[in-house]
Amino acid sequence: MSHTPHELADEFPDAVALIHQLKQDDRRFAGLADDHHRINREIHRIEIGVDAAADERLELLKKQRLALLDEIGGWLSSAARERQLS
Repeated sequence: MSHTPHELADEFPDAVALIHQLKQDDRRFAGLADDHHRINREIHRIEIGVDAAADERLELLKKQRLALLDEIGGWLSSAARERQLS
């Protein structure tokens, strides 16, 4: 199996444990992580030629992935701040 860029652990290497914890403890975060994983895999499959898609579809998927990364990054920042205050 080839390495797929843009996995959450690659994007947020300092927050791997926090990502794991939030995926277990927060259904909303887990849903965001699952959505990111699904879209990221779809992009990867298109980029390596396993699946075909129009350029517009690929760009839409990349924008969705970026929006999810922004939202997930916000969650991680908030959770890290809460941990520091505790």
